[in-house]
This record gives sequence, C-alpha cells and structure tokens, in this order.
Amino acid sequence: MSTKKWMAALCGCCLALAAQAQQATYDLIWEDNFNETTFDTCYWSKIPRGGSDWNRHMSDADNLYAVKDGNLVLRGIHNNGTVPQDTARYLTGGLYTKGKFHIDYGKVEICARLDRAQGAWPAIWMLPEDAQWPNGGEIDIMEHLNHDTIAYQTVHTYYTYVLKHDQNPPHGGIGPIDRDGYNVYAVEILPDSLVFSINGRKTFTYPRIETNEKGQYPFGTPFYLLVDMQIEGSWVGRARPEELPVEMWVDWVKVYNLRKEQEAE
Repeated sequence: MSTKKWMAALCGCCLALAAQAQQATYDLIWEDNFNETTFDTCYWSKIPRGGSDWNRHMSDADNLYAVKDGNLVLRGIHNNGTVPQDTARYLTGGLYTKGKFHIDYGKVEICARLDRAQGAWPAIWMLPEDAQWPNGGEIDIMEHLNHDTIAYQTVHTYYTYVLKHDQNPPHGGIGPIDRDGYNVYAVEILPDSLVFSINGRKTFTYPRIETNEKGQYPFGTPFYLLVDMQIEGSWVGRARPEELPVEMWVDWVKVYNLRKEQEAE
C-alpha cells in the first residue's frame, strides 16, 4: 500500500473511532467543584518529590496550595528563601488521586485556567495504579509549555516509548486554547481507543491496533489522576525566575464511568 493510501486508511480509522466515542454513554461517578476551604483528602493527596523532571520540585509547603473562589489553585515559585528549610531552587504544588480514586473505562474532564511563564509546565494526566512506567501506559490530558497558545495531549506506552512506534499510530496531538480563560480538557478511555478533546472539540484519537508488538494499548486498567504545576525540565527548558510565580486554577473535575454494556461491545 502506498504511503498516501496508508495515511488515508489510518485517518479513516481514527474518524470512525471518534464517531464511536461520540456515541459512548457514561455515568457521572465523581465531581469536585472545590467549594470548600481546602481540597478533599478523601480523594486527593499532595504529590511527593521525586527524581524525574516533572516531580523534582514538588513540595508540600502550604503556600503552594489553595482553594478559593471555587477553584483549586496550585502554585510554582522561585524559592528565594520563601521556604528556607527547602534547598530546591523552585517549588511546585501538585495533587493526585493515587490509592484513593481510579477509573478504568470512562471519561475524565477538567476545567482549568493556566498562567504563563518561561519554564512553566502545568500538566493534567493519568498513570496506572498497578504497573511500572512505561509498561502500564500514561495518558497526558493536558500539558502546556511556557507562553504557548496550544496544549499538548499525548499517549505513552512501552510500544511508543521503548519500541519507538510513536507514529504508527500517531501518539499525540495539539489543540488551541484560550490563554487568558478557562479551557476544558478531556479524554475518553474506551476498549478500542483513547479520544482526546479541548473545549469539546476532538483533537486526536489513539486507537488499539492489531500488532504482534508488545504494549501497544495497555488501557482499561485502573488509572489515577494527577494535576500539577511543574517548573523546568528537558522539554520545557529553563525557567526565568522574574516571571514567577505561576498558578494553575482548576474550576472543576468530572469523572464518568463507561456504561458496562458498552465495555463488552
């Protein structure tokens, strides 16, 4: 098959899967509108510091977290003595539902507003409860870099990351955002595809395909949600302290289960 015919067939497959996702029906199982004075610890925990790009500045300092005006506010700051007991140059706040709430097949929607700064890297994403990375997969519902006018949505698996098959099928997409307002970022996790959207507009579909290669579609197992305000990294680049602090305001989170009869289809 020629390259043009192969691409046309792939696009047709993606469009068909997107149409199927539009017909999927869901039941709302969790909604958080952040209407209290602090975040709900029955669902959320502060993300601990780690050694990766994304979590090496995570901190539990209270000044990085707030719930106000019906929003969860996560901050990233230049630590020029603000938290003297911490030697990290930058400090960031992040929450996850690990060990407290998960979803397998369904839909996740988050409405958020993002600040802009060089080196700012806010993210909304999902990881598996019971598998090592990248074997269990990763679902990036939203990543934003610096002063961009777009957001990135990406799928990582053993197939895309280790075997380097990140274009068969394409493992990521982008979409425009309102840089000064709130945007709704979403993913639908289905037995045969992941379907991403921004503000209700589909950005791309990552389908399950027939392949003998390992780990192409590890989704449908329990995944938890992460929401974090990250600073610096090999992808986003170096930060400019004079442009900090930055904040991510999360208006609401909604999680839906895919109805059981559709899981079996």
